[in-house]
Amino acid sequence: MFNKKTYLLLFFLLLVSNIFAQNSLDEPDNPFVDFQIISNSSDRFALFYSAENRYSQNSAFDWKKALEEYIDNAAYKRDTSSLFVYKTMQSQVLYDLGEYSKSVALANELYKDGSEKEIKYKKILLELLDKNYEKLKLYVKQSEVRKEKKELGITDNISFYDIYSNLGLPGRARNDYIQEKSKSLDPADYYGNAVYNNNIGNYLRLDKSQPVALIHYRKAESFIDLYLKDVIDVKTENQIIKATLLKGKIYGNIGKCFADIKEFDKAIPALKESVKIIGEYRMGVHSSELLENTLYLADCYLQTNEEKKAKELLDKDFRFLQSDYILKRNRLLAAYYDKIGAYEKASFYYKKNIRVRDSIASSEQTINSQQLEAIVQSELENSKALYLESKQNLELKSIEMEKINSTISTVYISLVFVLLGFAGLVYAYLRSIKVQRIIVKQKHIIEASLVEKDSLLKEIHHRVKNNLQMVSSLLSLQTKNTKSKAAIQALEEGKSRVKAMALIHQKLYQNDDLSVIEMQGYIESLVNSIQSVYKKGGHKININIDADDVELDIDRAIPFGLILNELVSNSFKYGFPDDEQVGSINIHLRKEEGVDGFFEYTDTGVGMPEDVEERSESSMGIRLMKRLVNQLQSNLNIDKKDEGVRFWFNFK
Repeated sequence: MFNKKTYLLLFFLLLVSNIFAQNSLDEPDNPFVDFQIISNSSDRFALFYSAENRYSQNSAFDWKKALEEYIDNAAYKRDTSSLFVYKTMQSQVLYDLGEYSKSVALANELYKDGSEKEIKYKKILLELLDKNYEKLKLYVKQSEVRKEKKELGITDNISFYDIYSNLGLPGRARNDYIQEKSKSLDPADYYGNAVYNNNIGNYLRLDKSQPVALIHYRKAESFIDLYLKDVIDVKTENQIIKATLLKGKIYGNIGKCFADIKEFDKAIPALKESVKIIGEYRMGVHSSELLENTLYLADCYLQTNEEKKAKELLDKDFRFLQSDYILKRNRLLAAYYDKIGAYEKASFYYKKNIRVRDSIASSEQTINSQQLEAIVQSELENSKALYLESKQNLELKSIEMEKINSTISTVYISLVFVLLGFAGLVYAYLRSIKVQRIIVKQKHIIEASLVEKDSLLKEIHHRVKNNLQMVSSLLSLQTKNTKSKAAIQALEEGKSRVKAMALIHQKLYQNDDLSVIEMQGYIESLVNSIQSVYKKGGHKININIDADDVELDIDRAIPFGLILNELVSNSFKYGFPDDEQVGSINIHLRKEEGVDGFFEYTDTGVGMPEDVEERSESSMGIRLMKRLVNQLQSNLNIDKKDEGVRFWFNFK
């Protein structure tokens, strides 16, 4: 017989076993566990890329650690196939963690080594390189990846709208995006329409059109709600997660719009909901949307005097990798400490921001201008390629039509009387005219596009010239506020070099041909500019320039301009110390097709000092000229003369 304690013990055991059984039934699938159970690398690869919720229960760091173990094991076994597969997944995990430099380096290495691999691996690596280069703001590299995707047949066309947006041209990006996507958009595709309207809203918001952007964001919200509530279309777990994450991003964009127009009472709820959804569904992946929306929400709290909530958000352990997020966080922390009266801490963050901004501001604008120029050139080449392809197709069709019409005409002439044959010839003639009209129309459209691209390139060179002139003006202002003679001299030399580069871009946008610069006119303009600075005492110096019919591209013209700037400036400063001294400067430049070019510079001044070889190692001007000549794949030669100096070199 069982006593009372035995019954109680049995009851307790049954209860515990039931709880464990219930927990095991409720526990969702864990992709990470399944990944470790599988022993085959290709099956692991398929599971990894099919599970969009792979970070739901185990962080990206867990996946990274597991992949490192598999990589070591594959390397030990010399299993090159598995090693390639595991490293591809490792590159994806590094991207998800926000380690873009490591990810892009590994993906590039794998793509070069995997030239014989299946197209599915190449597609994943190219998509990964595309996303990494966007995060690293290397848009020229991104456009090269897209060209490679087109050549492999992964994509039908190369698109640039997102790159234009990242380079600060959201209006251009929106027009290109609408032109490409609106044609194939299906009204019944709720998810596709949500993505489309959300992207249009983003371009409008970046273009400072917040009210119109809100209309598109509301449309995107309606479409994603329809998609999630559509019970007829059965969705997978990954599709639901993806759609919910998009909804969170749309909420964030709505909140940012309201914040931009100072309607903080509407912005805060939308941003809170966005941060909640993205924080839950990003599942361990580094998310730029989460960072941006969190910073926007903290700013809204500061604007509505809820400093404590703002500080809690700013203290979260995010990985602020991008400079613009670091700058905004520092600004908000400075504003927070300013509000609570901690002025010393506020000053610390203000100064920190100034240091960060100074370190990136000077280079970022130049890099963006250069990248924009390269992207425009790349798109121009793509347009030309499409034009040639279209022209070839039309020519082939025209030839085929002529053959068909000729055959038909021959058959009709042989079988039917002359009148029907004549009618066939008339028909062939009319068809030929129609084809010619199509060709003329296409040619007109493409020529108009080429004119537009040339105008845009000229505008870019004009803006670069204006930016360089602004730099020159800033150096002039700094000179006025500087008492040190050495500093003033250094600033004046820097200003002269900036002017030399600005003159290159001025000559480019003034030319009909944007690829080369006519050197005779450029050298005359450069020498006149330098002469106006140094001709204070009335030097009686004759300047002879021999560079007729010489044209150089920008890559060679800029080094030449800087070299001439140094030589002419040195002649005026040191070669003719007596203001009333009479002398001459001779500049000789020759470049013939298929023959090495020749450059020679002489003056009749006081000449070089005896220890010129020793001074050349410490003289910044000579060291700069030597480096510039090295860029031209040559060596600088200096000849000492009894009277004056001679500099010369050959170049390709």
